[in-house]
Amino acid sequence: MTNDRQARLEELLDRQDILDCLIRFSRGMDRFDRELFLSAFHSDAVIAAGPFVGGPVELYDWAASLHEHGQVATHHNLLNHTCEIDGNRAHAETYYLFVGRNRDDTNWIAGGRYIDRLERRDGAWKIALRTNAIEWSGMVPTLPIPFADVPGIHANGAPSRDKQDPSYRRPLTNQRQTSIPGR
Repeated sequence: MTNDRQARLEELLDRQDILDCLIRFSRGMDRFDRELFLSAFHSDAVIAAGPFVGGPVELYDWAASLHEHGQVATHHNLLNHTCEIDGNRAHAETYYLFVGRNRDDTNWIAGGRYIDRLERRDGAWKIALRTNAIEWSGMVPTLPIPFADVPGIHANGAPSRDKQDPSYRRPLTNQRQTSIPGR
């Protein structure tokens, strides 16, 4: 393998590790998985998000409380992602789309960008500094959640904001009966 190809492969692995780090943050917040959330940050990281400026433990406690009391479901979706790697430091910009189902059955949507400085320490990429550029926000008309009235719809597990969510089940298996609408 040529040196150029090896360097490109190493950069791709680093980029994937960085993206995996950002996904741990999003999934950890949406599932209220504190350990997963904190694994995305170095313990001395500084995060500036809305009115919050502080460390990862305090961010989790503050944000989880807001989401737990304000919404019944949240989705932190990661979109366009750019990443510049320079040795053990990287700068990333990741567009996001946040959607929350509020406790009053309204839906809040917001978009912006996470702007991160990540550092590789002890072989692991984690966020060292984050600023959150919130660019827009709004309410989406409320509609019923689709298929909520289908018998057995949650036989494979109901969505939840903890480790009871079906995404944690190993191995994932199907418990629902075959059903082909219209037949």
